[in-house]
Amino acid sequence: MNRLIADSGSTKTDWLLIKDSGETVGIKTKGINPFFRTSEDIYEELKSDLQPVVGEPESIFFYGAGIINEERGEVIRKALLQLFPAAHVETHSDVLGASRALFGKQSGIACILGTGSNACLYDGEAVVTGIPPLGFILGDECSGAVLGRKLLGDYFKNVMPADIQTLFASDYAVTQAEVLRRVYRADRPNKYLAGFTPFLSKHIDEAYCRELVTASVDEFFKRNVIQIPDAGQFDLGFVGSVAWHFRDILEAVASGHGFSNPRILKGPIEKLQEYHSTNE
Repeated sequence: MNRLIADSGSTKTDWLLIKDSGETVGIKTKGINPFFRTSEDIYEELKSDLQPVVGEPESIFFYGAGIINEERGEVIRKALLQLFPAAHVETHSDVLGASRALFGKQSGIACILGTGSNACLYDGEAVVTGIPPLGFILGDECSGAVLGRKLLGDYFKNVMPADIQTLFASDYAVTQAEVLRRVYRADRPNKYLAGFTPFLSKHIDEAYCRELVTASVDEFFKRNVIQIPDAGQFDLGFVGSVAWHFRDILEAVASGHGFSNPRILKGPIEKLQEYHSTNE
């Protein structure tokens, strides 16, 4: 049975087609967040970017940011059924996908640190306690979007040290007017803000950059992880590009909060393949 698994954030979607023969095919498309997209829009995009590559999968398991309830999941499910009317289609939250990838059928605290951020308690079957992420304005601590927001704020308010400002200006030819337009007027401001996060990785040996990331990771723990009841009793895991690229800082901060050896995955797609291979 040909199966199609998707892990989708606001920036990109990773698809993995698993053929009857066991051969796998990886595909990347744009991010599909039902808060910002319609079923018709998603259908038109995937009709050209996905359908010609995957053919007619018999089952589809879609895990995505923005699927906070059945209504949001139905936005994506409708588009996928329009493309693949004979398929069995399931849509789930990205936190359930992260949980299954990190812990399989075991319990644990699953966290996402990518363009956005999230944390939840997983009991081996379902998400039983979730901390609301609230987006990059009210929450999303230590996400790519928030790290980018902090960088830009520090740059334009001259909080950033002068030598780091010079490096930032060299890497990004940004103007205040353009940044304000992209953040407050254009589509997908979270994706735009997250695009500045690689600067921190590139210059992580600079004290300013390392301190900004360390403080942001600590903020994520204080406002998310330790808000979960009895958090210290559970294994801890992270999925996402921010977690992966700053994993040394993440491990150090986790240790300071009493968590040792957190599991860290750059992306969940391969572990989700294992999950669906052993739990169907």
